[in-house]
Amino acid sequence: MTPLVLRSAGPVDAAAAAGFHLRIWQDTYREMAPPEARARLNLDWRLRQWTGWLARPQPFGTLLAERDGEIAGLVSFGPGSDPVFAGRGEIGHLYIDPALRGQGLGRQLLGLGRQALFDAGFAGVGLAVVRENHAARAFYAATGGAEVASFTDPGPLWRSDNVLVAWDPPPA
Repeated sequence: MTPLVLRSAGPVDAAAAAGFHLRIWQDTYREMAPPEARARLNLDWRLRQWTGWLARPQPFGTLLAERDGEIAGLVSFGPGSDPVFAGRGEIGHLYIDPALRGQGLGRQLLGLGRQALFDAGFAGVGLAVVRENHAARAFYAATGGAEVASFTDPGPLWRSDNVLVAWDPPPA
């Protein structure tokens, strides 16, 4: 099997990131997200989202894990997007190809994203997860994340009930 390659994403990666995100998101949230949100959060929506995201300056970033030129996982990070983050950096996206789950890639990408945010000077890291996403919540707990707050995502298409998972900075 070809090894995974980790690299920073740039604007040229927007279409591939959008397609990967859409595929994993649709699979993960097919039973949780309302049908109208699943229909409207389509490839065009995701492409606009990723085009904008990947054009942002530091400390925003995205790391891709690729195998044979195809995305196998990604993590994106930057300043908190909602007041609930209370000054923490945010892991905005963490998606792993289902065929690779349980092999350590999610833990590796999460760790790299967290470290990038700590290196950028954030005093903590947070990640919003949909309350019904029990598998992700268990994963984050296993990585040392603590559920510290609840909030409603402001939308625009799905006002999901979310949990904020937070990590303290590593010891000095």
